[in-house]
Amino acid sequence: MFNIHTLDLNFLENQEAIASYLIETSEGPILIETGPYSTFKNLQDKLKEYGYKPEDVQHVFITHIHLDHAGAAWKFAEFGAKVYLHPFGERHMADPTKLMASAKQIYKEDMDRLWGDMKSIPTNLLHATAHEEIITIGDTEIKAWHTPGHANHHIAWQIGDNLFTGDVAGVKIENGPVVAPCPPPDINLEKWQASIDLIREISPSNLYLTHFGAVSDIESHLIALEKDLYETADIIKGYIDQGLSLPEMEDLFINHVDNALRALNLTEEMLKQYDAANPPFMSVAGLLRYWQKKLN
Repeated sequence: MFNIHTLDLNFLENQEAIASYLIETSEGPILIETGPYSTFKNLQDKLKEYGYKPEDVQHVFITHIHLDHAGAAWKFAEFGAKVYLHPFGERHMADPTKLMASAKQIYKEDMDRLWGDMKSIPTNLLHATAHEEIITIGDTEIKAWHTPGHANHHIAWQIGDNLFTGDVAGVKIENGPVVAPCPPPDINLEKWQASIDLIREISPSNLYLTHFGAVSDIESHLIALEKDLYETADIIKGYIDQGLSLPEMEDLFINHVDNALRALNLTEEMLKQYDAANPPFMSVAGLLRYWQKKLN
C-alpha cells in the first residue's frame, strides 16, 4: 500500500488545476511533478501539512519539462534533489534559456504571473531515465514509461498499479469531460495513440492526472480521451482547409470549447479550472503545427 497524497497547487487561485503528488517511502518523500515556480509557496505549504519541508524531498520525478509540470524542479535541485526526466528534456533543464524564451514568445508579459522563474539544474542532479527503467527509492520502485504524443520528452511513472500520467492521459477535472491538451511544438497523433495503447497494455488500476487527480475507470477515460483528441484535430484541420488565419482559428476554437463546456452545465468555477489547466488557444497552435508538418 502506497501513501499517495494529492497536493493541489491552487494555480492562479484555481482549485484542481495542477497537482503535485507526494509519495512517502522508507527513504523519505518523493515528488511527482513540481508545478510551476509561481506556485512553489503553495507547494511548500502543502508539504508542511504532511510534516515535510522542500529540502526533505531528495527525489523529484517530472513527466515532461513543460512549465506547469516541471517549472519548480530547479528549486528542489538547489536543496540537492535528483530530478528524473526523459533524456530529451535533460539539456533544457540544464539550460532552460531556450525553453523560457519560447514560452515568453507565447505568454509575453504574463510569464511571471503564470510561471515564475526557472533556473538551470546541475547535470549531476539530472537523471535521464530510459524507457522501462526502474528507479528504487527505499521500499518503492518507480518505473518509467516513455509516452510521447503530447510531448516527445514525456514519461508516465508507474508505482505499483498506479500510473502518473502527466498530460498523456489528458485533463479531467471533477465530473467534467476528458480533454486532450495539445500545445506546441511536439503534438503527434500517431505517437499519442501508441502511448494510449501502451497505457492499456500496462493496465493500471489508477491513473493520476496532473490536471487533476485519480481516475479508476480507465477504459472509459481513454475512450473519451481518444474521442476528444481526434475531434479536436479534425476541427483544426477544418480551419486550415478554410484558409483561416491563426487569430481567426483561436477565436473560433475558444468559442467552440466554451460552448461545449457550457452545454455540459459546468459551473463558472469549473470553466476557469479547465481554462487554467488547458488553455484552448494552445491546442490551436499545437495542432496547426502538427497538420503543417503532416501535410507538407
